[in-house]
Amino acid sequence: MEATVQNLDIEAISAIFEKQKRKALLLRSEPVKNRETRLRKLETWLLENQAELQTAIFNDFRKPPLETTTSEFFPVLGEIRHALTHLRSWAQPRKVDAPLTYIGTRSELRYEPKGVCLIIAPWNYPFNLCIGPLVSCLAAGNTAMLKPSEMTPHTSALIRKMMAMLFTEEEVMVIEGGTDVSAHLLSLPFDHIFFTGSPAVGKVVMKAAAEHLTSVTLELGGKSPAVIDETADLHDAAKRITFGKFLNNGQTCIAPDYLLIHHAKKEQFLSLLKENISAQFGSGKTVDENSADYARIVNKKHFQRITLLVQDAVQSGARLELSGTPNEETRFLPPIVLSDVSIDSKIMEEEVFGPVLPVITFTSEDEVITIINSKPKPLGMYIFSKNKKFREALITATSAGAVCINDCVIQFTHPNLPFGGVNNSGIGKAHGYYGFLSFSNEKPVVKQKSGLSNTYLFYPPYTSVKKRLVDFIVKWFA
Repeated sequence: MEATVQNLDIEAISAIFEKQKRKALLLRSEPVKNRETRLRKLETWLLENQAELQTAIFNDFRKPPLETTTSEFFPVLGEIRHALTHLRSWAQPRKVDAPLTYIGTRSELRYEPKGVCLIIAPWNYPFNLCIGPLVSCLAAGNTAMLKPSEMTPHTSALIRKMMAMLFTEEEVMVIEGGTDVSAHLLSLPFDHIFFTGSPAVGKVVMKAAAEHLTSVTLELGGKSPAVIDETADLHDAAKRITFGKFLNNGQTCIAPDYLLIHHAKKEQFLSLLKENISAQFGSGKTVDENSADYARIVNKKHFQRITLLVQDAVQSGARLELSGTPNEETRFLPPIVLSDVSIDSKIMEEEVFGPVLPVITFTSEDEVITIINSKPKPLGMYIFSKNKKFREALITATSAGAVCINDCVIQFTHPNLPFGGVNNSGIGKAHGYYGFLSFSNEKPVVKQKSGLSNTYLFYPPYTSVKKRLVDFIVKWFA
């Protein structure tokens, strides 16, 4: 049965959920090779439909096709192939050593699928951040409901078409719609929810999950700082920050949100930054609307939000170092660089999530630490420095989901590292083995031998001999 997703009502969604619950029970006992078959279906589809993916995302963002390949296609393909290479070892029960007090027992960890999972994807990387978690979900042996963003309709339609081709609705189902659909999905007793989006909506998801004691993975965001000290290679820093900040028109949860730079290096860096922005995305002194290498803001609402942030910063005393000619109708917003930004301005209170880089100078290590710690814990922190002592001080004295030294955003696609935030920037980890764990229950199994057991020594009645024995064990083995 293939449902027409756009016309699904509340009862139909609930009926599919029940089907997935029944299917999830069957998947618990299937061989791992069946999971591999599903992952290979995803891989084959990707390799055969790259151009269609590029077209869908271009229609939503006017995103350059090559940028779609590097930021949407390649990460998902890498996730699939990494899972296929390692899945059998991930899923294998793992023996666990027992302490002396458990002599005679054998223990192991088994990785069982959690069951029916909900994946709510954002609009900024609508394919990557929907299908990437699905890879981990299927690798762990679950069923899934996918809720892509209604703000990227072309990509959402492609995902719906893709899943209908590859899976039955009891295995994977795409549910499209707005906040009312999301609210109903969140009212269902899923076994795990994987949400990517803002901290504000993440709180809503977590509150709904609490009603059913559903486990969650929350990939959020926040104000990720980039720090440049007086020892940094400014040419490298300018090139790498330009890429990381203005990729996808700045609509990246791990993009450098603001820059902290040593006051002695500010002017030289700003000059190099402007050169790199022109070299990577445009010609002349800035980026114009005809650039084929520069994406667009997702919609007018976000365009207006970012514009108001810039206006507020300038009114609060910030200096406009670089701008251009925006066009609200086409959602073109050029790279904007602000200096002398007040730490109390609105742009320093909320995540920019657009092509605007606020620049703040510092004179001491303590200033940097104080500023970063005054903000909610970020998803990423980027340190450009040759000074190991400075780098270690920042890593130790501040908290972030991840730290990247002398580069930015590259941590996302590292196959052997967990990806995730801390507190305001997220809960739980994703990607590779860590994504597999997020969608699995690590179930301990303890095997006790039959017959005489040392545990009998602790059964009632509690005699004086047993008391002395317990005291001995507490002293020497606890």
